[in-house]
Amino acid sequence: MLKLWAALVKEARLLLRDRVGLALMFLMPVVLVLVITSVQNSTFELVNDNQLTLLLVNSDSGAVSKEFIDGIRRLGMFDVVDSGPVDAETADFSSLLKEKDALVALVIPSGFSAQLEDKTAAVTAKALANFGLGTDTTARAPALDSLELVFHPVLQKSYRYSIAGALQSVLQVVENKRMIQSLYETINEAEMPPGFEAEVVGNKMAFKEKFALIGGGQTIPNATQHNVPAWTIFAMFFMVISLGGNIVKEKLGGSFVRLKTLPTNYLTGLAAKQLIYLGVVLLQVTVIFSIGAWLFPLMQLPALNIPDDFFSLLVVTLLCGWCAISYAMCIGVFADTQEQANGFGAVSVVLFAAIGGIFVPSFAMPQSFKLLMNLSPLHWCLESYYGLFLQGGNFTNLAANLIPLLAISVVFQLLVLTGLKRKNLI
Repeated sequence: MLKLWAALVKEARLLLRDRVGLALMFLMPVVLVLVITSVQNSTFELVNDNQLTLLLVNSDSGAVSKEFIDGIRRLGMFDVVDSGPVDAETADFSSLLKEKDALVALVIPSGFSAQLEDKTAAVTAKALANFGLGTDTTARAPALDSLELVFHPVLQKSYRYSIAGALQSVLQVVENKRMIQSLYETINEAEMPPGFEAEVVGNKMAFKEKFALIGGGQTIPNATQHNVPAWTIFAMFFMVISLGGNIVKEKLGGSFVRLKTLPTNYLTGLAAKQLIYLGVVLLQVTVIFSIGAWLFPLMQLPALNIPDDFFSLLVVTLLCGWCAISYAMCIGVFADTQEQANGFGAVSVVLFAAIGGIFVPSFAMPQSFKLLMNLSPLHWCLESYYGLFLQGGNFTNLAANLIPLLAISVVFQLLVLTGLKRKNLI
């Protein structure tokens, strides 16, 4: 026990002297969590909560276009801004969008209301003829001039589809209202009573949203729940700069050779390194999770919801930390210089993070990356934390992710021992 304590003290002193390594393990992830969560939360709010500014270029003065615009405003998705008198054929939409701070422009051509009324009349006549209530069986709906959507280049394809779909649904409601009104008044030879149209058109079946959470929980995932665990894992694996570099220095300085002459076991030194850095992992998790839970609400960001199952959280943290430590030791053993350890270690961690789902969600990756993703230890770490934070899982539910993580850690440990023996260091 005394030998282990002496080894722990030695490792702690080496760690405290490594200020660059400490900054990478603590300062870097804190900055990443704060910045990336803020940016991503703003993006979520843009899509989910905030209104998109829609520039309206309306060349029609009919009642249908007015009803269409009123429907867009009631939708709540857009902040409609009128462009004023603008010729849509010659307008510089790049300047107009920039001037109005808008992301999309809607161009309604002249004669839009008249064309839609003619279409409604033709479809009504054809429908009545099919019902045996009319004689005009040759009526054809006239072709309509297209509404034009002008998008800011920054909008991604998914946003453009969402905007077009929302506007199309409003236009469909307007058409249906006109159709019902025309059919009712033609059949009954009387005006449609107030509220009848709303009862027919407005009575839509609603969707009930739920999340696929283990145990039927109702916690809604947010940017914080995604980013805090992800960048905490990234910070764990960046200990390769400190731990890997220390092992290289000990090899070059002859520490391993001197240990062979002392009445102690090399496993004591390896255990001391891992225990010290497991303490670092627990401190990293405590600091970053505390920021997410208590500082984020003060910054108007969603708070981190800490899982109730603290035992599972501790197990996941320790296994993720042990995997990161094992990888750092493996890099340190096989690197011949500190520059090699730092360079290869940092680049490999970034690559593991990229293919493991830290930077880009796993579902958005191409099919060719699926196999590589399973080889990344950060992927299994992230899935384990997601099982706790996003799905409300417990230790049993996490086994499918923890077993591969444990296997990868054991492989790294075996590589460490193999490398030390091949280099005659133990």
